[in-house]
Amino acid sequence: MTAGNPLLSDRDVAFLLYEVHDAAALLRLPAFADHDRDTFDLFLANARSFAREVLYPAYRPMDEAAPTFEGGRIQVHPRMRAIWPRLRELGVITASRPVEVGGQQLPRTVAVLAEAYLMAANLGAYCYAGLTAGAAHLIEAFGSDDLKDRYMRRMYAGEWTGTMALTEPQAGSSLADLRTRAVPREDGTYAIQGGKIFISGGDHDLADNIVHLTLARIDGAPAGIKGISLFAIPRLWPGPDGLVDNDVSTAGMIHKIGWRGLPSLVINFGERGACRGELVGAPGHGLSYMFQMMNEARLMVGLNGVATAAVAYHESLAYARERRQGRLPGRRDPHSPPVPIIEHADVRRMLLRQKAIVEGGLSLLVETARLTDLAHHADDEELRRRSALLLDLLTPIAKSFAAERGYDSNALALQIHGGYGYSSEYLPEAWLRDQKLNSIHEGTTTIHGLDLLGRRALAPGALQALGREILQTCSQAQAAGVDLGDVAALQEAAGAAGALIAELAGHHLADPERMLRHSHDVLDIFMTITVAWQWLRQATAARTALSRGTLSTGDDAFYRGKLQAAQYWLRTELPRVAPLVRLCRDEEDSYANTRPEWF
Repeated sequence: MTAGNPLLSDRDVAFLLYEVHDAAALLRLPAFADHDRDTFDLFLANARSFAREVLYPAYRPMDEAAPTFEGGRIQVHPRMRAIWPRLRELGVITASRPVEVGGQQLPRTVAVLAEAYLMAANLGAYCYAGLTAGAAHLIEAFGSDDLKDRYMRRMYAGEWTGTMALTEPQAGSSLADLRTRAVPREDGTYAIQGGKIFISGGDHDLADNIVHLTLARIDGAPAGIKGISLFAIPRLWPGPDGLVDNDVSTAGMIHKIGWRGLPSLVINFGERGACRGELVGAPGHGLSYMFQMMNEARLMVGLNGVATAAVAYHESLAYARERRQGRLPGRRDPHSPPVPIIEHADVRRMLLRQKAIVEGGLSLLVETARLTDLAHHADDEELRRRSALLLDLLTPIAKSFAAERGYDSNALALQIHGGYGYSSEYLPEAWLRDQKLNSIHEGTTTIHGLDLLGRRALAPGALQALGREILQTCSQAQAAGVDLGDVAALQEAAGAAGALIAELAGHHLADPERMLRHSHDVLDIFMTITVAWQWLRQATAARTALSRGTLSTGDDAFYRGKLQAAQYWLRTELPRVAPLVRLCRDEEDSYANTRPEWF
């Protein structure tokens, strides 16, 4: 564990924020008029200091000693009890929420980078705050004024925490099959009975109360998703005499390979018939409401994926600079000193791939945050609509890229450490364990492939919106002097992907199974293209900066590193798109036609 691990590159964060994604332009929007670059930088500075000085040193102890399940309750690591009050004070729970609900009203574009530092340092510790923010935002968006007063404000203050309670043992991702019941009571509340599984942060001893934002079916409601409603179910009921038991119990703790600082639990409601919940919004709209938190959580998991890859990348980079082993080809004098392994070309190959994944993925997550800001706060109605459409399209792509390619990056970090990499004395193996969960959390990669191809890519205007953004980037790259071959390659790949979707859409109604057969490959195509788009944006900004001249040695090296990483992605990863498009078009169907009994 490198004490000086920066978690993220501060220089890269500033580059993405101001040179690539132009966060300063957001200051022209009325919602952010009270801020300036100084307030952005101050918030980031506070977050990175807390991440490096408090969260990161607590990561290994919390990974080695997971929360315990004793006497029916979860006891967190002692470090977490000291961290939570300071995490609340940092203001990350409400950083981007409006002032009127106790927030700082910062752009998501800024908040997401602050969160990335915290996740890279200790994702388990941060996620208590992230989940609470998402649950409170549900009440803010859809709850009554009474629910906001009694629940939301305490959650945003960090006095209470929150969860999302969707999954049930028999249903998994098939939410239409959930069985948790809600029976109306005379006082307007509902008697809740049922069980949920894999509930992150569902019990702990950090806060006075935990509010579960829960999907359940009101008795008599129709089957399927149309019968699902959303409820706020506190572990302790807030009554006139204080908090009292609400018949919410922890039935067990799931022992995970990673994310060990955050307990994942089985929760039972109403074992004694005394659990009460309160309806959030209108009956039958629960799943549509919950999609707000689900999409936010998907991007949170995507950011976790990038952050986990980032901290491991910086660890392997430092190790490669310090570890001496072997000599370069042609230098066979056994008396000459061994060279740092970063001098070996194949180690640099692994490091460059890590850099391309980490910094390309982070740029994509910042882009989704910028689109969130524009979708909610842009002055122009058409820009708001287009931003929301593009955000919807990019959400499964950003989440899946960070999880899948982030795992590849973490595996490379372990590989660079060699034998030390697979030992628990070094942290790459722990981060690799953490990273694997990101491809399962908040929808598996398979689910996101089906969602992308079966719904989001078919939304009217969605692909056209992405295409316009890519063409604009290509035009700017060409004007900045970026290699014309790289620009043309992205244009060609994007055009091929668009044509493929149009072709597959022809099967949509007649044979949906045939259409979705290669959804995983389509997701791979769009992950590769969208990150190529982000790398072309970064190459454009780097080329523009280099053209000005008079750069410091450090800045010159920084921008040239950006150009090399962009070249790597555009010339070694983007060419994968063409064969994947052919595979989907040719409809190779070996696995579709393999009968279960043939395995």
